[in-house]
Amino acid sequence: MPKLRSLLPALALAALAGAAQAREQWTTEVADAWYAKQPFMAGANYVPRTAISELEMWQAETWDPGTIDQELGWAEGLGFNVMRVFLHNIPWDTDHSAYLQRIEDYLVIADRHHIRTLFVLFDSCWDANPKPGKQPEPKHNVHNSGWVQAPGRAILSDSAQHDSLKGYVESIIGHFRADPRILLWDLFNEYDNGDVKAEGYDKPARALELATKTRTWALALDPVQPLSICIWANQEAPVEKLSPTQRFAVTMSDVNTFHTYTDLGKTQRIVAALRAYHRPLICTEYMARPTGSTFTAILPYFKAEGITAINWGFVDGKSQTKFPWDSWHKPYPDEPVPWFHDVLRADGTPYDAQEAVVIRRAMGK
Repeated sequence: MPKLRSLLPALALAALAGAAQAREQWTTEVADAWYAKQPFMAGANYVPRTAISELEMWQAETWDPGTIDQELGWAEGLGFNVMRVFLHNIPWDTDHSAYLQRIEDYLVIADRHHIRTLFVLFDSCWDANPKPGKQPEPKHNVHNSGWVQAPGRAILSDSAQHDSLKGYVESIIGHFRADPRILLWDLFNEYDNGDVKAEGYDKPARALELATKTRTWALALDPVQPLSICIWANQEAPVEKLSPTQRFAVTMSDVNTFHTYTDLGKTQRIVAALRAYHRPLICTEYMARPTGSTFTAILPYFKAEGITAINWGFVDGKSQTKFPWDSWHKPYPDEPVPWFHDVLRADGTPYDAQEAVVIRRAMGK
């Protein structure tokens, strides 16, 4: 793969952050003008079938560009033109330059397949104790059994440690701040998600603190791409009834991103409520077949509404998201019918041939 155009050390990136002209939140006019230049976009949340999590995807020992190239080729064949990809702070802690090189290599592969990338910097979902090194093998037929939070509880729960992540944010966004292959920076996935009792601290409050800092660090780099934090719950409520985290997401993003795993009627109500903020909409998670959130029901609606559509899951693999959320508590001895998430089997063939027709039709294939 080509080498990075320049592998800036951390100190140089920090200098870049200080020298750049910090920008403000995009006005609605600027956001609309940016979005009007984009084609209709659809794709998936992507992790290769050989990785159990975003951490395993990006660690040097398990980095798998061959599989990524193959699978993004399959995505191109369906007509997908965007992928949402989770990053993680641990590979950056391990080796800044090597991690930046792997991100560059990924972008080269994606660009070759005419796919743009929406990167996620932090994530509040699943295992709160990520560790570098060998990752666990999948639990039998359990949905996302090895996915990890970024950062983990040890950092997120301690406000005094949040600044330790500044270099990670500045390094990634600073290096790629003007890269046209990157569609958007998703700063923090479902950042207020989690059971406070189980997590053992006021997670929404600490996540809001980190999200606020992350947005400030990112704006100081003057990225040409929009910044966003998704709203994933209580989306139909008026702004005055939103929680502080929910309100921050919809009022401080350049472009509003959201999640919906509901049927068409509920999805339409969510969209109607989010239109009140007068910003372009990108759905960064949808498609859970048993809930009525299907390609057949939702994708044509998103296209008609001009909403970028990014479903959860692409190729059946170690993440096992063809199994539903309740597989954490309910055993599934066999493959579920229908699959919960995912589009393709491990050999690249569609789980549902008719779904592939719907996708290709929406993408003009």
